[in-house]
Amino acid sequence: MNLVEFRDTLQAPNPPQDISIALQAMWYEAKGDWEKSHTLSQSLPDSEGAWVHAYLHRREGDIGNAGYWYRRAGKPAASGSLDDEWSSIVEELLAE
Repeated sequence: MNLVEFRDTLQAPNPPQDISIALQAMWYEAKGDWEKSHTLSQSLPDSEGAWVHAYLHRREGDIGNAGYWYRRAGKPAASGSLDDEWSSIVEELLAE
């Protein structure tokens, strides 16, 4: 699946069943369900979960908390648009 195909799934009522939990979190965030996305990202003990978690806190405006999660993910704090960051995260997660 590529980014365009992933975006197309946002028309469905549920995420594709064969995607990772991190991608499910990004899917729910794009659908406007920040809480579900946050719950999913918190359940992941790895750097992918931390990166999604960082993005979510940046989206909500909690930059200090986002910084903590970017460090846990081993990623630099994002400074571009939130939409660009969403796309970058999804593309990287899809490539794995």
